[in-house]
Formats: sequence, C-alpha cells, structure tokens
Amino acid sequence: MAGFVLLLLHLMLVGWLTLRPLDVMWVNAANLTPFAGIKADLALGPVQAARRIGEGLLLLAPLGVLLPMVDGRLFVAGWASMARTVTAGAMISLGIELLQTGVPGRVVDVDTLLLNTAGVALAHLAVVPAGRARLRRARRTRTVPRRVPRGPHPGRPENESDTVARDEALQGTTPTIPRVGIAP
Repeated sequence: MAGFVLLLLHLMLVGWLTLRPLDVMWVNAANLTPFAGIKADLALGPVQAARRIGEGLLLLAPLGVLLPMVDGRLFVAGWASMARTVTAGAMISLGIELLQTGVPGRVVDVDTLLLNTAGVALAHLAVVPAGRARLRRARRTRTVPRRVPRGPHPGRPENESDTVARDEALQGTTPTIPRVGIAP
C-alpha cells in the first residue's frame, strides 16, 4: 500500500513539473531526432550538460523502484521485472511527452523520452534485485520451521502442547490437483 501511495505522489509531482504551462517568449522546435538534444546539451559545457542530462535521468527514476514495489512480488525473473518496469516507464514518459504537445511553452523531445527510460532502468538495476534478495532472505529466516519433537521423549511425557506443535508442522502446504485434459 505504501508503494502505491508513493507512486501516486511521485506521478502527481511529475505531472505538476512537466505539464504546467510555461510563460516564455519563444519555444524551440520539437526534437524528433534521437540524441540531437543531448549533443546540444554537451555543447553547452560539462556543468550545464550534466544538469540537463541528470534532470532527464532523475525525473522518472523513482518509477524503477516504485513500480516493482507496487507489484509486490518477491519471486520473479529479474529480466521479466526489468522489462515490465522499463516498458511501463517508457509508456509513462511517452504519455507525458504527448500531453505536453497541448501545453503552452512545452514541446516534444525524444531525448527526454530516452533519458527518462534510461533513468527508470538504472534505478531498477541499482535497487530492485538487491532489495528483493534481501526481502527473500528475511522471509526465509522468519519462516524457518521450528524443531518439533516427533514423539514422546524418554523421561518426559507427551503433553498437549507437543501434539499441537507436531500437528502444525505435519500439515505442510495445501495440496494441488494437477490439471487433466478433457477427453475426446
């Protein structure tokens, strides 16, 4: 639930930052050539380029962590999780870019889409696999079965608490019925 609330808050912040009208005298033309905006940023100097590229990378980077957190799965293939998260991040970035076409002072920039998607991917790679591994280890240590006596011990009579503990340990997981195909 916390991941869902944080995701909504982050998306509201991103919407506020990217979909507000700008009061500017002129706007640049839409950039539909990949890496042209990044090359122009690099031509401005290292400090300005780092700021602009960093903004593009960091804007949607929290989605790389928040989307898997909302999903809540601990046991999932790493590449599948990465693909789902990056695809969702790219679609959100594309949606923002398309919505910006109707906002005064904003234009479409394909480099922003690329940087936002790269930021989601980098955040996912940096945090999610290690976080899931840590949560799996914590879950494994919490669910280690306790030692349950299997029968009466010499010198100690079997009491009711031993019987209850043994019954809890012997039940195990719920059985499943294998699927059987329909006969012709």
